[in-house]
Amino acid sequence: MGKRSSEKKIQFDAASGPLANPFAALNLSGLPEGPTEPLPEAPSEKEPPARRGRVVLRREKSQRGGKTVVVVGDFEARIPAGEIEDLGRAVRKACGCGGTVRGREIEVQGDQPARVAAFFREQGFRVAGVVE
Repeated sequence: MGKRSSEKKIQFDAASGPLANPFAALNLSGLPEGPTEPLPEAPSEKEPPARRGRVVLRREKSQRGGKTVVVVGDFEARIPAGEIEDLGRAVRKACGCGGTVRGREIEVQGDQPARVAAFFREQGFRVAGVVE
């Protein structure tokens, strides 16, 4: 439909309109002052992880229906089973895959030994075995 000459135009001035400044009607009196001290700076360098021993990675396919898994084993005796469970959960989350912990070994589904090795290096382990 075309414009009719009898219709009035709505004048819109962005500077004086009600939507120009949504905070204009706010009353800021009575609010507490913001912090005066500067925020603490984040450390510039990440401190190296503590040395936690050596782990060995190996790739397995047998008894798995042709599916490849990366098995992380040979944890030192001083690392408790609960910590190995936590590491298993964290490595699965970091790799975005499934897996399990059997005894003192972590099984990670998929053929991704490089990602698994990188995770364990970040955690302070020396990694041996299959690394691509």
